[in-house]
Amino acid sequence: MLLGAEEDIEIVGEAGDGEEGVAVVVDQRPDVVLMDIRMPVLDGVKATARITSMAELPTRVLVLTTFDTDEAVTQALRAGASGYVLKDTEPDDLIRAVHAVAAGDSVLSPRAMRRLLDALGPTATASASEQAPAPSDVAARGREAAISAGSSGESQAADLSYLTERELEVLTLIGEGLTNAEIAASLVVAESTAKTHVGRILMKLHARDRVQAVIIAHRAGLVN
Repeated sequence: MLLGAEEDIEIVGEAGDGEEGVAVVVDQRPDVVLMDIRMPVLDGVKATARITSMAELPTRVLVLTTFDTDEAVTQALRAGASGYVLKDTEPDDLIRAVHAVAAGDSVLSPRAMRRLLDALGPTATASASEQAPAPSDVAARGREAAISAGSSGESQAADLSYLTERELEVLTLIGEGLTNAEIAASLVVAESTAKTHVGRILMKLHARDRVQAVIIAHRAGLVN
């Protein structure tokens, strides 16, 4: 397997269905699980929700699938997935996605992001100044995670006005799907500095996670 050839990635288990996958995760406690959407016995969305609901597990879910429908993307994110990439992703990009999710980042392939934005539609126009749900509220992720962009152009601009010039630059890079390491390389700064910028941006925009920040960047017109 491609990932098994990487020196810093160890394959600790495989499963033929969702139920078995959850059992392997509980037994092996991996950092990342690659989850397909359509599986027998228990589908990938339900398996993801079950895994992410176990607070004692360190495991983050990266969906790897052929399905990029609006429903598949939003349901996976609402279930708690930290990333969504397609099986035609280039090998190097998949490896980077695994590393990014393991490091605490969120990853969405360009097509998955487009599907998410299309699915959100008018729901993405709610005010970012509204109180964000608690991070543990897994069901609020995905479609509801898009509460971000402001109920009008004016409120949207006011939200972004809290950001410094550098933070706007970082938000744009987040919107393009870059990880902290890639942002650091792009700006020629330490990764810890990039991580600090990202944290401040999430706080200022009341964004619960990177997925929400990506949506804000797109809705604000920072990313074409």
